[in-house]
Amino acid sequence: MSIDFARARETMVEQQVRPWDVLDVRVLDTLAQVPREAYVPEALRALAYADTELPIGHGEIMLKPVLEGRALQALGVQAHESVLEIGTGSGYMAACLARLGREVVSIERHPDLAEAARARLAAQGVGNASVQAADAFAWAPGRTFDVICVTGAVATVPARFVEWLAAGGRMFVVHGRSPAMEAALVHPGVNGLRIESLFETDLPYLAGAEPTPVFTL
Repeated sequence: MSIDFARARETMVEQQVRPWDVLDVRVLDTLAQVPREAYVPEALRALAYADTELPIGHGEIMLKPVLEGRALQALGVQAHESVLEIGTGSGYMAACLARLGREVVSIERHPDLAEAARARLAAQGVGNASVQAADAFAWAPGRTFDVICVTGAVATVPARFVEWLAAGGRMFVVHGRSPAMEAALVHPGVNGLRIESLFETDLPYLAGAEPTPVFTL
């Protein structure tokens, strides 16, 4: 049987994302227009609009639609802004960010995932997003970005990520110890970091950003 993906997309927006207080019109329009099924592994395409995480290989996941919606709303990407995404995954978030901003640079530590995401973005005609195969803890962008979206969790906010933010920039990141993690918007300033708490969640850690093991006797 064939799936009406347009109807499924509309249902996702109206029954999953909007009820979770995602009310930004540009974000809702983006989620309603970007074909999520085009970024989902073929075998899981029927689940493209389900309220669940989807495995994409290497133990990596595609975030729930509601989490993607909340992250996009929190970042408030404007049409003139540059975006760095840390953790490309399927390429779907890069496509959404590219629709909202001027340009997206996305990095993915698994070369095969990076290549697949690059191909999906090209197939969808997304010309203002580029994908690089790189480890965020060994990579140096040589520039700053207005917005950073981190799609995996970190135990603590890495200083190197903060350094990549332009003045007045902001970063969405999930930090803390599983299972009680906090999604936050990080704003650097002259008096240090301001961390704005958004909601509680639980995500797999970015490789290299896991907490130090706690040994108990």
